[in-house]
Amino acid sequence: MLNSLQTVASVVLDHSECAQVFQQHRIDFCCRGELSIEAAAKEKGVDVGALIGELSRVIEQRQGAHPADLRELSTPQLVAHIVSKHHEYLRRMLPFARGMAAKVSRVHGDHNPKLRDLLAAVEELADSLGPHLDEEEQTLFPALVATQPDAAAVTKLLQSMHEEHLAVAQLLERIRAASDDFTLPDWACNSYRTLFSELEQLEGDVFTHVHLENHVLRPRFATQ
Repeated sequence: MLNSLQTVASVVLDHSECAQVFQQHRIDFCCRGELSIEAAAKEKGVDVGALIGELSRVIEQRQGAHPADLRELSTPQLVAHIVSKHHEYLRRMLPFARGMAAKVSRVHGDHNPKLRDLLAAVEELADSLGPHLDEEEQTLFPALVATQPDAAAVTKLLQSMHEEHLAVAQLLERIRAASDDFTLPDWACNSYRTLFSELEQLEGDVFTHVHLENHVLRPRFATQ
């Protein structure tokens, strides 16, 4: 049973299927995962009882075996999972999303000027995430899996990671706003529809990715 005082991060850690519910309500479970369900609902103007009801239903309706608990992975295994599942996805998707956003903005920007704001946010996201992924793979992750991690260096690198995550969360919020929560107009063409579908999927993947780094990986080094 869920209760309103549980943090949104802990809910997603125990029930990964709840991530989509939070995402739909624009509740940030990765960078603001320390908020309780009640506080997060209040901040977004969502009825807390209705939100808990939605979360409870997706938990009850989950089909198949429960996903593996990534908290049980060793640090090297967790790092490998993040790189193979999330970093590689972003390296494929960001150039595609950037190109598609440019095309849709060029063709439909006069009809919907928000598409130009959307393009700007997507470009900033791509420009910021590329170097961020490189930094994690070349510097942060090797420091974390070292036989004897340098506590001071690790603390500094993790703080930098967290700050960059906050900036990414702001860009995702801009993308949500510019796309009107990925709402499609009746006249949307196939490219328009593809862009919004892929951006919503990208948002979900980044949320899960950052959530793992903030709430599973980072706490392992909190006492160093």
